[in-house]
Amino acid sequence: MLTKLEKAEQRWGGANKLIDQWLTHRRNLLIKYFAIAGLAPTSTSNNSLPDTNQIKDFCQQLVDYVSEGHFEVYDKVVSECGTHGEASRETAQKLLPMISESTDTALDFNDKYTESTDDKVLYQLDTDLAKLAQAMESRFEYEDQLLEVLHSKHS
Repeated sequence: MLTKLEKAEQRWGGANKLIDQWLTHRRNLLIKYFAIAGLAPTSTSNNSLPDTNQIKDFCQQLVDYVSEGHFEVYDKVVSECGTHGEASRETAQKLLPMISESTDTALDFNDKYTESTDDKVLYQLDTDLAKLAQAMESRFEYEDQLLEVLHSKHS
């Protein structure tokens, strides 16, 4: 996921302040994900579960990222695509429902790990992180397609 992010930053970085901010927030989200998952590049390989504050911090970043897409970025990108042709707007509008599929997964993860009072929920963390990673990877791919529509046809 970090390699794909780096390619996205190289491709669209500097083209738009909002896009730059969004990609930076994606990078921060991935760094926190890798930290709680115990994966490189942040792994300390101590084989212990992350603490609940670390997980809650990640959940907040996750919800912020998902919200930023839905309430700030997507509308502006679709609007911009719409000003440059019906085909671009239609493509963008087709991508939004596919992006939204991962929103439920992200919000369910957030609810489970921020509202639970039972520490035993942490034993499900690896499975839930793997499911979340799949959903977010799909989301990032669709978001990148959305950015590509805007960039390739309108830059």
